[in-house]
Amino acid sequence: MQELLIDLGTRSYPIFIGAGLLSRSDLLLPVFAGKASGDTFAVVTNTTVAALYLDAVRSALAGKRVFDVILPDGEQHKTMATVERIFDALAAARMNRDGALIALGGGVVGDMAGFAAACYQRGIAYVQMPTTLLAQVDSSVGGKTGVNHRAGKNLIGAFYQPVGVFADTATLDTLPERELGAGLAEVIKHGMLADAAFFHWLEDHLDQLMQRDPEALAHAIRRSCEIKARIVAMDEREAGVRALLNLGHSFGHVIEAATGYRDWLHGEAVGSGLLMASDLSHRLGWMSESDLHRVETVLKRAGLVRPAPRIGVDRALEYMGMDKKVRQDRIRLVLLKPLGQALVSAEYSTEALRGVLNSHFGAM
Repeated sequence: MQELLIDLGTRSYPIFIGAGLLSRSDLLLPVFAGKASGDTFAVVTNTTVAALYLDAVRSALAGKRVFDVILPDGEQHKTMATVERIFDALAAARMNRDGALIALGGGVVGDMAGFAAACYQRGIAYVQMPTTLLAQVDSSVGGKTGVNHRAGKNLIGAFYQPVGVFADTATLDTLPERELGAGLAEVIKHGMLADAAFFHWLEDHLDQLMQRDPEALAHAIRRSCEIKARIVAMDEREAGVRALLNLGHSFGHVIEAATGYRDWLHGEAVGSGLLMASDLSHRLGWMSESDLHRVETVLKRAGLVRPAPRIGVDRALEYMGMDKKVRQDRIRLVLLKPLGQALVSAEYSTEALRGVLNSHFGAM
C-alpha cells in the first residue's frame, strides 16, 4: 500500500493506493476521527458496483449502523433528481450531522455523493472509494462535487473535500475495457500538462497499463495523484493554477453535452478533447508537429480517438460558452506550451480555434 497526502491545512486528508483497501477497517475508521462522531454510515453506490463491492465495505463497518443508497448506473443519471434520492434516504434514516457518507463507485457516484455530503445538514463527513481508473486518478481527488445540467457539464456543485480517498487497485480487475481506456485519458492528461518525463513513461508502458499490469497501474495512479495533489494544494478552489487540470475538458464537454451524456464515457470525451487542445496548441505555434503526433499516437493506442459529433462550429462554440472558465465572454482554454507544460489562456487566434472545431465538429 502507498499513501499520499493532500495538504490543505485543517482539511488535509490521505490518499491510500493498493489492493484490498475496501475492507480495511483499520484504515477507514481512523480517517473519520474528529470528523464524524456517530456510528451511522450511508454507503452510496450504483447497481453495478453494489453487486461487486458493497459487501467488502460493509465488512469494514462491522458493528456500525450501515444503510445503502443504490443509484442507477450511468452519466445520464448525474442529475439533481438523483441527488434528491440520496437526500431522501439520508433523511429517512434520520442521519444526523455526526453521521458519515461513503462514495463507492466511479466518478458519477463520487461527484453526486460528495455533493450530497456537502449539502446535507450543511455538510457531513464523507470518504471517496473510487472503483474506476478515471475516478482513482482524477475525480475522487480534490473535492470537486456536483451534477450536470441540460445547459452544461457540472454546472451545479460545490468544492467539498473528503476526509480520505481509498483507491483499491483490485477493483480495476473487473473494469470493462472501455472504462479502463477512459481512465487512461486522465492519466495521459497529467503527463501532458505537467510532466513530460511521465508522458514518455506512458508511451513506453501503455501496453502494460492496458493489460492491467499491477505495478504499472500503481505507478500511474500514484504519479497522477501526486501531480493533482500538488496543484490542488496550491489552488483548492480553482482561482488560478488548478484550472490546468481541465486540459481537454472544454472540448470534451462539448461532445458530452451534444450527445446527452449517453454515447461517450467522460474519459473518452476528454481523450478527444486532449487531441483538440494539442491541435490548437500546434496551430498557435506553441507545440511541435512531432509532439502533436506523439499525443495522437498515444491516444489512438489507448482507443481514445473517434469521430466527434458533427454539430457544426457555431453549435460547438455555444456549448463552450457555458464553460466555467469563461471570463467576460471570452473562452479561456487550457493549452500546451510545449508538451508537458500547460497554461490557461484567452490569448489565442479565434480563426485557429474555429479551424480546430471545424476539423472535429464541422459538417461531414
